[in-house]
Parts: sequence; C-alpha cells; structure tokens
Amino acid sequence: MEDVDWDDDDPFEEQREQVESPMRRLLFEYGRPYWFSATVGLISSVLARALDLLPALLLAVAIDAIFGDAAFAEQVPLVILPEAWLPATREGQFWFVAAAIAGSFVLGAIFHWLRNWGFNAFSQDIQHDVRTATYDKMQRLDMEFFASKQTGEMMSVLSNDVNQLERFLNEGMNSATRLIVMVVGISFLLFWLNPQLALVSLAPVPLIAIFTYIFVKKIQPKYAAVRSSVGKVNSRLENNLGGIGVIKSSNTEPYESDRVEDVSKKYYNTNWEAIWLRIRFFPGLQLISGIGFVLTFVVGGYWVFTGTAPGPFTGTLQEGVFVAFILYTQQLVWPMAQFGQVVNMYQRAEASSERIFGLMDEQGRIERDEGAADLEVTAGRVEYENVSFGYEQNERIIDDVSFDVDGGETVALVGPTGAGKSTVLKLLLRLYDVDDGAIRIDGQDVREVSLPSLRQSMGYVGQESFLFYGTVEENITYGTFDASREEIVEAAKSAEAHDFIRNLPDGYDTMVGERGVKLSGGQRQRVAIARAVLKDPDILVLDEATSDVDTETEMLIQRSIDDLTEERTTFAIAHRLSTIKDADQILVLEGGSVAERGSHDELLENGGLYSHLWGVQAGEIEELPQEFIERAQRRTARTEAGDDDD
Repeated sequence: MEDVDWDDDDPFEEQREQVESPMRRLLFEYGRPYWFSATVGLISSVLARALDLLPALLLAVAIDAIFGDAAFAEQVPLVILPEAWLPATREGQFWFVAAAIAGSFVLGAIFHWLRNWGFNAFSQDIQHDVRTATYDKMQRLDMEFFASKQTGEMMSVLSNDVNQLERFLNEGMNSATRLIVMVVGISFLLFWLNPQLALVSLAPVPLIAIFTYIFVKKIQPKYAAVRSSVGKVNSRLENNLGGIGVIKSSNTEPYESDRVEDVSKKYYNTNWEAIWLRIRFFPGLQLISGIGFVLTFVVGGYWVFTGTAPGPFTGTLQEGVFVAFILYTQQLVWPMAQFGQVVNMYQRAEASSERIFGLMDEQGRIERDEGAADLEVTAGRVEYENVSFGYEQNERIIDDVSFDVDGGETVALVGPTGAGKSTVLKLLLRLYDVDDGAIRIDGQDVREVSLPSLRQSMGYVGQESFLFYGTVEENITYGTFDASREEIVEAAKSAEAHDFIRNLPDGYDTMVGERGVKLSGGQRQRVAIARAVLKDPDILVLDEATSDVDTETEMLIQRSIDDLTEERTTFAIAHRLSTIKDADQILVLEGGSVAERGSHDELLENGGLYSHLWGVQAGEIEELPQEFIERAQRRTARTEAGDDDD
C-alpha cells in the first residue's frame, strides 16, 4: 500500500502565500453586514470598562473627603460636577458616593450584557457565513483539487480554522477593547490624579511593548506550522476510520496505531514549540507588569508615610489618591499581561484566515460561465471530436478520441485497466474539461452550457456506490427531493432493490450508516441505481454499475437497465463483457485511444483486443497470443506504478 508522505509542507501553503491582508478582508468582506452588532459590542465594551474604573476613583474621594479632612467639592473626580449637585453634610456625601458606586455597578452590568451580545452575535454570524462560503467554494472546485488534498486537511479548514476566527472575533476583540480602554483610561486617570507618580506606575509599559514585539515575531511561524500539523492528524484519522474494515481484515491495528502515534507525535512536537514559547512569554509579561505595581507601592507609600515627596518629586500625596493608584496599578497588571493573549489569538486567527481565503481563492481548471444558457436535450446525440486530456501538463490520459452516439443508443466502453474509460465519461459530465477537441450534446458544446443543466440531464452510477448517512429513502431521492413514495418504490423495483429494502428493519426508513456501511456492496449499488432511475435522466452513465452484485442479481438488474435504456442515450463501462454484448456500439480503448469499435459479433470476428478480452473471461487463457499476454504484463506494471485511470 502506498503511504502518504506526512512530512510534506502545508498543502495550502501556496494558496496562503497569495493572500493579502486576510484579517482586513475578513472584517470588511464578511463583517460589514453585521456592523450594528459589532458597534453595539464595541461601544458597550468601552462604556462597561470605563464604569469599571469608577469605583476606585470614588473610593479615593471617600477616604480623603468623607473619612479625612479634604474638601468634598474639591476632589479631582468631582470638579466636573456643578457644586449645587453635591451634598453639604458628610452623611449626605457618604450616601452620594455609595449611590454613585452602586450605579456604576448596575450600569456596568447592563453594558457588559450588551457587550457580550454584540461581540457574540458578530462573531457567530461571521463564523456561519465564512464556513458556508468556504464549503460552497470547496464543493465547486473540480475533481483535480480533491485528488491532491486529504479530506482531513479540508475538514481542518472548515472546522478548526473557522472556529479559530470565531474565537478571535469574540474573545480576542473583547479582550483587545478591554485592554485599550483599561490602559488608556487608567493612564489618563493616573496622570489626572498625580502626574509624577503616574510616570512611576507606567514605567514598565515600553518594556512590555518591546517584549511583545519579540514574541509576535517568534510565534507567527510556529502557529502556521501548528495549523498544518492539525490537518495532517485529521487526514490520518479520516483515512484510517474510512478504511477500518481493511485494517481489521488485514490485522494491521498495531501498524496503524504506530502511524497515528507518529503523526500525533509530530503535532505534539510542533504544538509544544509554540506552547513553550507562550508559557515563557506570559509569566515574563506579568512579571514586568508587576514591577509597576511594586514601584507604585514603594514610592507612593513612602510619600504618604513620611509626608515628604521622595527624590525629585514635589507636593503632597493624599491617602485616597495613593489607594486609587494601588488599585489602578493592580487593575493594569492583568490587561497588560493579557496583551500577549490578544496577540496570540490574533496570530492564530491570521494563520487560519490565510488558509481559508487561500482555499476560497483557489482557481479550478473548469471555467464556469454563470450566464451560460441551459442545455436543451432533444434527441440525445453525443459527439466526441478529437478529444484529448491529461490530469497534468505534458500528460495524455485521453488522446484524440472521436466517436458519435445517436440519441437512444447504448454505447459500451471496454478495455484493460488504465485505458481511460472512466475519464472519457468524466469529461462528458464536466468533472474535468478537455484539453483539446470538443464534446457536444445535440450540437451544444458542454463547455458552453450551464453546469447545473448539464449534470441535471445525466444520471450517473459509478464504481463506488457512495451513500450518505441517512435513510434508504433519503439516499434514493438524493437529487430528486420532491419525489413521492410511489415514485421511489417504482425506481427501487426497477433497480431490483425493493425486495431487500422491504426486508430491512425499517424498510425505506432504515438508516444506512456512514457511507452506507450497514448495507452490502450489492445493496448499495442497487440503491445508487434506483437513485439514477428516479432522476429519469436524458443520458445515463453506468460505470461498472453492477460490479458488486452476484451473477443472479446482475441478470435481474440488467433486465431492468435494458428497459431503462430503451429510449435514452446510455454509456456503460463494464469489465464483465457479457453485460454489454448487446450494446449498439462497443468502443475498445487502449492507452487512451480508441483501438476498435463495432458490435459484439463484429469485434469477435476481427480477432483483436476485444476478442482476446472475451477469451480471458471465457477461460480460454491457453489460446491467447503471446503478444497480448506481454502487453497485459506491461499494462499491469504501469498500473502498479500508479499510472492508471480506468
């Protein structure tokens, strides 16, 4: 089994490098419709934090004027009020301050509630829009994108990265607002109360700024590496859980446990590097912030205790003002220490937004013209004209393929593994676009009609009959959601599925499990055929549609398919040649080109590749020419090297 190279770089690294100003784009592109909740949150946060500063200021008034000898009306916080509003007695002044403190707490609680509502509504709305827009973009990308990406990586973007944005928009912006208001507000009040002591209390601020700048520079690349590691863990877990049946049947649980442990350890090491830097930064930041508190206590306390201004300072310092300084300096420590967490959340959100917008800016090879006309199927005639295609540049999976199919005909594509049969039909569905040539339906180039109308006109049953988690009925009606129960039953009968569905525990309401795991391969295939039958398409594409059923069930399904294909254009790929021998036209592909064409009898008479393949299935191995066997060996070698597409 080919292993995945989990040491690759971030699979979205190339997209991330193309993204400019991701956070600005997030706020202006997705935040603009929700300006009201953001404004409410921002204004309420400012007012709530401002009210949080008021009790300490009023406490200083009480200590100096009510419990001390200072004049009440001359206190710094009260000079902005008309003196007529202020009570004259100490008892009145006491109740005035008490009422003001109580009022600040009540109003603060109201604004804190509005702050929480605003920021939560803003972040949740953006989270919802970004996740749905990213998924919508992802599912519109062509199959080439999904072939080169692990499911876990894409899940990481839709889940972890989007959640990281929500955390910053809620907690991060809330903390940032608190930080700004508290630092600016406290600094203003300290300078207002005593400019000389304020210089002492705020002395560590420049050091904090330098310390934080160094942290940001070092942490940014580590968070990008962590995001990549999360995706790799998700990919490994997704891969293993999806293949749990193979793991159990192969008795490889210890091997897979080791692989999960390995990728988890790499995530552990990557994340621990970021954690180790972070856990050193925050205590250091808090220690520096605490220096301001200690200096304030020593200088201010000496000033009050001795009644003499220390060193170069002048004037007096009242006890209430000193208490206010101590309280404000204490309140300043936590916001300053939280500054690192705000930066931390911002860096995480920026790394996540780069991945999200990198994915959203991804350009597929299939060009979509939103104004294209709808496909109009009249006769159902299909033309392939000199069609060539390769999944990568300078590669040819399909080379100069040309054929015509009249409306209502059944065309079978056969050939060895890797001949390009499935790719030919994927081009018809525009899962990929041709590199050269053209494909037309009733004279309309499939690249010039709208994709929804093109795919709505087709019913596709692939080799892997994927079922969604849900009931049998929900899987049959997928894509034809308005079908009645009678129509569903008729479609199931046509696919020879009705009888086994009736015997399920809850009939059509039976849950099939994730990927249809509760049904057998043949049952899943019949449900997928019923889905295509219910759609009643103009063109039917059957890619090994009966590969997982037994011979008897295949005969019954084939009989129903014959009725279904009678009046519609049908393409069928089959390795069991007996199922397509009655096709109107058989195309034999080899090496991406049409090697033979004709009816079953004509191809047998030609004695070419088709007749040899028929001989293989008839058990006539000894009669096969040596040249055919040698070519089969070369084809098998290319397939095992990964150079195959059926």
